Amino acid sequence: MFSFVRIVDAGSITRAADILHIAQPALSQQMTALETHFGQQLLIRSKQGVEPTDAGRALYRHAQVILRQVESAQAEVSVVGRELAGGVSVGLAPYSTVSSIALPLLTAVRSRYPSILLHINENFGGVLSEAMMTGRMDMALLYDAGPIKGVNFERLLTEELMVVAPAGTGLPGDTGTAVAIKDLVDLPLLLPGPMHTIRKVVEQAYEHAFEHARVVGEVESVTLMAQAVRNGLGATVLPFSVARRIMNVENLELRRIEPTIEVQVSLGTPANQPLSGPAEAVREVLRSVVANYIRTSSEADRGIQ
Repeated sequence: MFSFVRIVDAGSITRAADILHIAQPALSQQMTALETHFGQQLLIRSKQGVEPTDAGRALYRHAQVILRQVESAQAEVSVVGRELAGGVSVGLAPYSTVSSIALPLLTAVRSRYPSILLHINENFGGVLSEAMMTGRMDMALLYDAGPIKGVNFERLLTEELMVVAPAGTGLPGDTGTAVAIKDLVDLPLLLPGPMHTIRKVVEQAYEHAFEHARVVGEVESVTLMAQAVRNGLGATVLPFSVARRIMNVENLELRRIEPTIEVQVSLGTPANQPLSGPAEAVREVLRSVVANYIRTSSEADRGIQ
């Protein structure tokens, strides 16, 4: 299984043989024996390399899960009676409050479980969900998630979205007052792409008000978004805590929106396989860190009400 995965990853039996330090003919014989065992052609061989067949792709998905489980088992067995150890992967949705908990989570895990190797991946919901379904990720915090086959979800928090605009934008009303969707029709907006939850809920809010959002740019990079807003290229819509984290909010206008626009954040875990001992421990730490984040950030959030 391990050799097969390496061949698919490398796209070539020759390159895989070099990586595995195995003679190329011997590796080819292993693949022939594997195809005989399954009674299916698993690889399409050409001068350019190899590609998995449909059967090969199915085996590749299962092999990744199996290898990950073997790795977890080895880590747990090796430390029976001692501290938890092994790799644990956690996904975080970008433009989300939960990105703010990455450092506290890493700090807490390093402090409590120094032998656990924590891998944090900030990516979009579809990518993270697919990674959990295929066993390549232990858990992820996602926007408005579920139901998704193969993934269990536990709702953890609700985020209210706000307008974040350059100073002098001229939003109606006094600073600190909410603005209605109809007053934002002419506001140039920088938003993530159409598949992102924030983009979807913002456009839905405009549609419910029988208006249309004026999107002037699609920005997937959090860093670029912060720079663009501060340079006056447009406004955006984000949770206040995210705006506070990614940009210096001084000299920016932050206003609540009426009616309120909210998104839910849920913790997703694979439904088809149990979490390893280290992953269970990290999940409990994650829940604790999120709960503490909610408590400590509520006072700052109230300051703009």
